[in-house]
Amino acid sequence: MVRPSAKVVLISAIASGQGKTTTTAALARKLVKLGKTVRVFKTGPDFIDPMMLERACGSAVHSLDLWMVGQADSEGMLARAAMDADVILIEGVMGLYDGNPSSADLARAFGVPVVAVLDASAMAQTVGALALGLRDFGPVHLAGVIANRIASEGHAKMVAAAMRDIPLLGSLHRQEEALPERHLGLVLPQEVDRIEAILDAIADSLELDMQAWDALPDTSFGLHEHQAQHVLQTAGNLAGKTIAIARDAAFAFIYPANIECLIGLGAELVFFSPLADEAIPERTDALYLPGGYPELHAETLTQASNWLASLHAAHAQGMPMLAECGGMMAITEGLVDQQEQSWPMAGILSGKVIMQKRLAALGAQAWATAQGELRGHTFHYSRFETILAASSHTIKHSTQQHGEAIYRVGNVRASYFHAYFASNPSATAALFLRDKI
Repeated sequence: MVRPSAKVVLISAIASGQGKTTTTAALARKLVKLGKTVRVFKTGPDFIDPMMLERACGSAVHSLDLWMVGQADSEGMLARAAMDADVILIEGVMGLYDGNPSSADLARAFGVPVVAVLDASAMAQTVGALALGLRDFGPVHLAGVIANRIASEGHAKMVAAAMRDIPLLGSLHRQEEALPERHLGLVLPQEVDRIEAILDAIADSLELDMQAWDALPDTSFGLHEHQAQHVLQTAGNLAGKTIAIARDAAFAFIYPANIECLIGLGAELVFFSPLADEAIPERTDALYLPGGYPELHAETLTQASNWLASLHAAHAQGMPMLAECGGMMAITEGLVDQQEQSWPMAGILSGKVIMQKRLAALGAQAWATAQGELRGHTFHYSRFETILAASSHTIKHSTQQHGEAIYRVGNVRASYFHAYFASNPSATAALFLRDKI
C-alpha cells in the first residue's frame, strides 16, 4: 500500500451563508497564483459550488460523502489527488456538525484538520467563542479560522486576540463585488461575465498568514497500488453504446463522477445543447437529461423546434431516456415559472411543473433497482402535478420513508432524484440499455 500525502484542510463554518464557497475559491485561487497545484473537493451532493470552485483551481471538483460516495471511494479520490497536488481543499456543507454524515464526520474519518470560516461582520471577540465551540463540540482538529467580511486591520486584530490558542490563518475583507447567487445557490460561472476578475479580486483580498499556513501538517491516505488508476469493475456494460447528454445552462447539473462512470462502463458520450436548438445527435443509443435551470430558459426551450422534434422521434423509437429533476421538468406538458407565466414543454410526461418560493425537497435518497441500491440526492423548488402513477419511490436516507417518485413511461424514466452513478455502476448501465427498460 502506498500512502500519498498533501496539505489538506476541510473548510467549514457554523452554518450556511458564512462564506465557505467564497473563501474556498479565494484560497484556491491565491494558492494557484503562488505556484501551488491545488485540488478542491465538495462535501455532499452539490453541482453549482463545484463549478465555481473548478474555475478557481483549474481542475474538476468531485463530491466526497461517506454515504452517497462511500468512505472507500472518497478516500481513494483523496489519495489519488494527493499523488499530484500540493494542497487539497475540501469545502464542507451547511454547518460543521449538520447532517448525517456531517462534514465533521468526514474530517474525522480521514484525519483532516478543519479550517472554520466565520462571518465577523457583526462581531469581533465573539468569533473566538464560536471557534472554541466548533472545536470542542465534536471535537475536531480545528487548525484555525479564516475570518470573513473583515472591515479593517483593527477589526482583524480584535478577532485574532480573542482566538486564544486557535490560529487566525487569514481574513477576507468585505467584497465590493461578490459571487452572485440565486435560489439554488450561486449562479453558474459561465453566466458571470467577469468571473475571472472576481475570483482574482477575492484571492487578492484574502490576507493569509503564510507562516501559520505552512505550519499545517500534511495528511496521508491509504491507497492500494491497484487503486492508483480508478478502474470500474462491474457486471453492467455500455461498451459500444453512444449516450447523448444535454449540456448547457438549462441542463448543467452533472456530477463529474457520472461522466467518468459512463466512460468507465465503455460508453461513448456526445453532448448537445437544447438551448441552442441542437437535435439529439444521430446514431445515439440512449439519452441523459440532467438537472439544471429549465425554468430560467423556458421560452427558449419552447421555440427549440429541432430539439423537440428529435426528442419525440427518439421517444417514438423506444430510445432509453433518463430525465433527472430539471431534465424531467423539460419533458412535462408545461412549466409555470417564478413569475407565474406558463410555458409548454415537450409533453412526454403528462402533467405540469410549478415553481414555488419554498423548498420542496432536500436530502440524500436511494433508488432500489434490480441491480441494487443507486444512491443520490434531491433538491428542488418546484412541484409536479400529474395524474401519472409512480412506478416506484426512492427511500430517504434520514428516515427510510418514501422519497421522490420515479415515473416510467415506456422508454423514459424520470424523477426529481439525482443519481450518483458511481454508487452502483451496474444499476447505472441498466438505465441506458434498451433490453433492461
